[in-house]
Amino acid sequence: MESSAVLSIARQYAAAVSAGDFGAVTRMFTDDIVWHQPGGNQFSGSHRGAAAIGEMFGGMMTVTEGTFALRTTGAPMVNGALVATPVHFSAKRNGEVMAMNGVDLLRVEGDRIAEVWLFSAGQGGEDDFWGTA
Repeated sequence: MESSAVLSIARQYAAAVSAGDFGAVTRMFTDDIVWHQPGGNQFSGSHRGAAAIGEMFGGMMTVTEGTFALRTTGAPMVNGALVATPVHFSAKRNGEVMAMNGVDLLRVEGDRIAEVWLFSAGQGGEDDFWGTA
């Protein structure tokens, strides 16, 4: 796959997540997408399919009363079908504030995102914020 095509998809992903348009994000997924959410919290694990990932996004928005936000903080870096994008995410929940940096790593197939791995700068703090199921 040409790096310009991967870069274009990464830019579309970045624009959608920065706008909080999770519907647009899920429309970018292959049918068999796998989303790897790190840590040991209620949203952690490998989520398969756009419906499951959309449910996870909805849960995050519900428990944060719509305050969850994600924005890119740098240019996407392409390596073949993989692209890494530096991000900053934040939210408020029950008087607590979470704000940290991370990296979203996407694997692209054709013109869709087939797999996503997330990395957080402070996984323990993120786990504490989200809590267990």
